[in-house]
Amino acid sequence: MSRVVVVGAGVAGLATAGLLAREGHEVTVLEKNEQVGGRAGVLETEGFRFDTGPSWYLMPEVFDHFFELMGTSTAAQLELRTLDPGYTVFSEPRGKGPAERVVVPHGRQAACALFESLEPGAGRALDRYLDEAGRASQLANRFFLYNPFSNLGSLATRDVVRAAPSLARLLGTSLERHVERRFTHPVLRQVLGYPAVFLATRPADAPAIYHLMSSLDLDQGVQYPVGGFWGLVGRIAALAEDAGARVVTGAKVIGIDTGGTAPDGRSRVRAVRWTDATGTARQTPADVVVSAADLHHTETRLLAPRDRTYPEAWWRRRTSGPGAVLAMLGIEGEIPELGHHSLFFTRDWERNFDAIFSRNPHVPHPASAYVCKPSATEPGLAPPGHENLFVLVPVPADVGLGAGGADGGGSPDVELVADRAIEQVATWAQVPDLARRVVVRRTLGPADFARDFHSWRGGVLGPAHVLTQSAMFRAGNESKKVAGLFYAGATTSPGVGVPMCLISAEIVLKRVRGDRSAGPLPAGALAGPATPAVPSTARAAS
Repeated sequence: MSRVVVVGAGVAGLATAGLLAREGHEVTVLEKNEQVGGRAGVLETEGFRFDTGPSWYLMPEVFDHFFELMGTSTAAQLELRTLDPGYTVFSEPRGKGPAERVVVPHGRQAACALFESLEPGAGRALDRYLDEAGRASQLANRFFLYNPFSNLGSLATRDVVRAAPSLARLLGTSLERHVERRFTHPVLRQVLGYPAVFLATRPADAPAIYHLMSSLDLDQGVQYPVGGFWGLVGRIAALAEDAGARVVTGAKVIGIDTGGTAPDGRSRVRAVRWTDATGTARQTPADVVVSAADLHHTETRLLAPRDRTYPEAWWRRRTSGPGAVLAMLGIEGEIPELGHHSLFFTRDWERNFDAIFSRNPHVPHPASAYVCKPSATEPGLAPPGHENLFVLVPVPADVGLGAGGADGGGSPDVELVADRAIEQVATWAQVPDLARRVVVRRTLGPADFARDFHSWRGGVLGPAHVLTQSAMFRAGNESKKVAGLFYAGATTSPGVGVPMCLISAEIVLKRVRGDRSAGPLPAGALAGPATPAVPSTARAAS
C-alpha cells in the first residue's frame, strides 16, 4: 500500500482521504487553514452559526453511495429533513409594489400543478420534461459522472449508442433554448434555467443536457441536513479519520517534488513540501499525491514548469465561473416572509448574466440573488427571537472587487453589493425594517476566496460548465506529466458542487487502482470494517 498525501481538507480532500484510507493506504491530509471544510466552511459568532458555502442538498443518491463505500449509510450519519415548499421565487416588481411570489412545492405532482396554474398546458409539458431529465440523469450517473475517461470504450455501450442522437441534440442546444421551446411564462423559464448557476455558468451557455438538474429539485425534492453542511463536513472528516487518515491543519503546502522516471516516461511524485503552524519547513515523502486544492494553484504554483499539465497558457483559454459576494446576517426578530430557500430574480436576467460573464464584466444592479434562512428549519442556528440569513449575489470573478469584513468593514465594492442586496430583499419580500434589524453582519468577496482557497480569479465555484469544460472535456483527475499525481474537487472532473466532489474522490480511487470502469463502484468495493451509526444528537452537533 502507498504513502498518500492529500493537499486540502475540503469535501473532496476529506472524501478522497477516507476512501483511500479505507482501501488500506497510509494517508496524510495537509490543510493550510485552521479548520477543515474548504468552501463548505462555518462562521460562529454571537450565538449565530452560518454555513459559508453550499446549502442545497441535492443528488441524495451520491451521498448514499459514498456513505455505503465508507461502510455506513446516510441514515446512520445524517438527519435529513425534506423541505416543503422547496423554495420561493421572488420576481422583480414593477414600481414599488411587492414582488410576485411563486412558491415551488415538494414533489413532481405538486410542481406540475403549479406550472399548470401559471401557464395552461405547462403541467403536462413539465411532466414530459422531467421524464426526459430523469433519463438523462440516469445515463449520466451510469456512464459519465463516475467515469475516469481513461478508456473511451467504456462509452461504447448499447445504452449510450441508443441515446446518441438525443445526446447530440442536447449537447448542441443551450439550456436556455431548450427551455424556451417548451415554456413561455418567464418565471417558469427561470425556474428551469437557474440550475445553470449551480454549474458556474448561465443558461445561454450551459448545454441542454444539464436540464437533468431539474429532476433533482422538482422531482426528487430538496432536503436539509440538520447541522447544515458544516455538520456534513464533520461527518466526512470523522469517517476519514476513523479509517486511519491523519488530518493536519495549519499546514501550508508550498511545493510538490518529483524525481526519477516512471515506465511511461513521466516523472514520479516524491514528496510534498509544507510549513506547519509555526512556520517550520517540513517535507513528507509520498508515493501518491492527491491535490484537492484549486487546480490552477496546484499546477501554476506547486509544480515546477516541466511538471505542469495545465500551465498558465492553458488557463487563458478557459472560462471561469462567477465570483460572489456573501453576506451572513444575524437578524433580530422573525422573518416569516422568507422560507428556507428564496431566489430573487430580475426581470431582465439575460442582462444580469451578461454583466457577470461578458468580456467587459461589471457588478449588475439590480442583481439576481439567493437567500437562505436555515433557522426556518433549524432554529438553534440563531439565538432565541432571531433569524439566520445567508445572502449570495453572483458577481464577476474579479479579485479587484476586494474582500469582505465585519459590520460593513469590507471593501467598498463588496459592502455596496451587500447593502443593495439587503435593500432588495427588504423591498421585494416586504420586510421594510430589515436593515435596522441586522445585529450581526459578515461579508466575503472574491479576494477572500483567492486568499483563503487560492481560487482561480477569485471565483466562488470553479471553471464554468460550458460544453468544452464538461465531462471528458474538463480537466482530468490524473496528471499527464507526473506519475502518482491526481486531482480531486470542483475544479477538475466531474465538476462543481458537493456531490461532484464526492464523485471526484471516487474517480481518484479508481485511478489509483487502475480501474477504468464508467459507473459507481459496487457498494462493497472497499473491504474495511462497517462504521457504527452516529446518534442523531451527535450528528447534529458535528
